[in-house]
Amino acid sequence: MASGGRRDAPEAPDFGILKRLARDQLIYLLEQLPGKKDLFIEADLMSPLDRIANVSILKQHEVDKLYKVETRPAPTCSDQFCFLVRPRIRTMRYIADIVNADKMSGRSRKYKIIFSPQKFYACEMVLEEEGVLGDVTCDEWSFYLLPLDEDIISMELPEFFRDYFLEGDHRWINSIARALQLLNSLYGPFGRAYGIGRCAKMSFELWRDLEGESEGDGQGRKPEIGNVFLMDRDTDYVTALCSQVVYEGLVDDTFRIKCGSVDFGPDVTSSDKSIKVLLNAQDKVFSQIRNEHFSSVFGFLSQKSRNLQAQYDRRRGMDIKQMKNFVSQELKGLKQEHRLLSLHIGACESIMKKKTKQDFQEMIKAEHSLLEGFDIRESTSFIEEHIDRQVSPIESLRLMCLLSITENGLVPKDYRSLKTQYLQSYGPEHLLTFHNLKRIGLLTEQAAGETLTAVESRVSKLVTDRAAGKITDAFNSLARKSNFRAISKKLGLIPRLDGEYDLKLPRDMAYVFSGAYVPLSCKIIEQVLERRGWQGLEEVVRLLSGHEFSVSDPAAEDSAEAQRVVLAVFLGGCTFSEIAALRFLGRERGCRFIFLTTAVTNSARVMEAMTEARA
Repeated sequence: MASGGRRDAPEAPDFGILKRLARDQLIYLLEQLPGKKDLFIEADLMSPLDRIANVSILKQHEVDKLYKVETRPAPTCSDQFCFLVRPRIRTMRYIADIVNADKMSGRSRKYKIIFSPQKFYACEMVLEEEGVLGDVTCDEWSFYLLPLDEDIISMELPEFFRDYFLEGDHRWINSIARALQLLNSLYGPFGRAYGIGRCAKMSFELWRDLEGESEGDGQGRKPEIGNVFLMDRDTDYVTALCSQVVYEGLVDDTFRIKCGSVDFGPDVTSSDKSIKVLLNAQDKVFSQIRNEHFSSVFGFLSQKSRNLQAQYDRRRGMDIKQMKNFVSQELKGLKQEHRLLSLHIGACESIMKKKTKQDFQEMIKAEHSLLEGFDIRESTSFIEEHIDRQVSPIESLRLMCLLSITENGLVPKDYRSLKTQYLQSYGPEHLLTFHNLKRIGLLTEQAAGETLTAVESRVSKLVTDRAAGKITDAFNSLARKSNFRAISKKLGLIPRLDGEYDLKLPRDMAYVFSGAYVPLSCKIIEQVLERRGWQGLEEVVRLLSGHEFSVSDPAAEDSAEAQRVVLAVFLGGCTFSEIAALRFLGRERGCRFIFLTTAVTNSARVMEAMTEARA
């Protein structure tokens, strides 16, 4: 990825084939149970399934009634039950209860369980314990990848973050490796692979093993993706914890984008009903504002509405023939654009109202102070006030985590004080949440020795890099530390500003956080691609606790066009701010980023994954 003159980025590969493969396999599995059947679908599979095969397709393949898993089936005369589920133990118990209830009442039926994306041994063990393994047939729907947009693919596994990073559960690594194998066989072979993080390394190694077993897949074909970069979410928690200010990120934070679509309520639609809107590149209005800083969006929308009005006004001087052409060719498109424009204006107004109510500007100011390391006392007071006013348990927790991670843990006095205030404000049921946050390294208390961080920085100036490294490693062994300040300085994450930062014409990726901070994850990707490896980044790698790798396949490096397409894989979730930042980098460098993530995330989802006090 040379940083020469600006070139147009290559087109993204066509990911429609992923949907067709998933749909064909599901149809094949349903047809293995011939005749009418009732289908039970797990709640979090409903939205992804809707993007792959809608109800009419299911009906064509003799699905009679649809049920949500966890609901009891109505007394039905169907002789066949099919369960489309995630491999979860509680779901297995639910299925076993249905089968056993039928046995007790003497009802004979056929039962088929389709696991997505794969079956786990633990599920079969539960079915065996419940005495129903012999009554059911099990299959796998290898539905690993859901294209949400022309450059975003999601595995739709939001539980991955908690399972791997908190519980240390490695069961999804096989799914990631198989997803990479599928992409490599369809759009590869990938010429270069980079990565950082334990999970990234394990997934990469397992993928290479799978590739070795299935030699020949995709060999001799022209690759469409040349580089792949795998990154663990715990490499950069800071970016995930910051408030988003690009339009798509704000829509996600405010309304929750789920599986590529959003429900806009009556406050946005200016009517008494909600509307479900698909947010992707096909939405002509959204595609132009999605990556923009929120401050630029209103100006763009008002200009767009004036342009639309001018196009409508052209009708006035038309003769009959021209009017006929206008109605048949342009009017439908204009009406659709007008509808989308009014929805996005409504969404902007709703965001403005909510953010004004929440003192959003004050919050952003406090966040920027934490990122820059200034006025820490003032920011701590802001967090205490936030807790005392009981603004939001999730937001208060997020700010505490941001303070902790940017300061390498909290001073014991501050940690105890904030924790006590939080539990008094929001309830003692959150005690376990603090335990989880400490375990994962998001909200930690500095151990006695860790207050030496200032000494450490002075020592490093007096001794050689190697000796300083040994001293820092000794400090690191005291507890899991973020080392954010040192990394930030090393990579220049806080831009030095001369005057105002122009958010309408951004100069770097920092615009996604109002010019205050370049996302660490994106900066690492930029630096590694520029250097074609980790050379010169040894100190950064050491501060990030290592597990980096860089592997090239000379046979697959021939295509210059493919070398300008980068698959960025985020394990544990990716935010819309990171997506916007890398899209900007791609435009600047003439390359195209494709995003593969276990799920799209934001600060609230990260916090909720750690929360034990369920509402």
